[in-house]
Amino acid sequence: MSDWPLWEVFVRAKGGLSHRHVGSVHAPDKDMALNHARDTYTRRMEGVSLWVVKSSDIVASDPDTSGQTFEPAQDKVYRHPTFYEIPDEVKHI
Repeated sequence: MSDWPLWEVFVRAKGGLSHRHVGSVHAPDKDMALNHARDTYTRRMEGVSLWVVKSSDIVASDPDTSGQTFEPAQDKVYRHPTFYEIPDEVKHI
C-alpha cells in the first residue's frame, strides 16, 4: 500500500458551502481514492460532495516568497474597489 499515491480529500458539508480539506488517503487510482475517502471521511453523512486530488498534482505558492507572488497586485489600484466612486443610487455591490 505504501507504493500507492497519496490523494488529498476535500468535503463539502452541505450545498452552498465550499469544499474543505479534511485529510488524505492512499489509493492506486481515482476511483479507489474516492471510495476510500467516502469510507474514511463521510461515514456519518458529514458531506454532500467529495473531491480527491492526487497530492503530486497540487501546485501551491511558497509562503516564504509570498512577496514576489502577491506584491505586484498592490500597484494596480484599478483592481481595488476603493478606486471607483459609487453612485448613491447603487445600494448593493
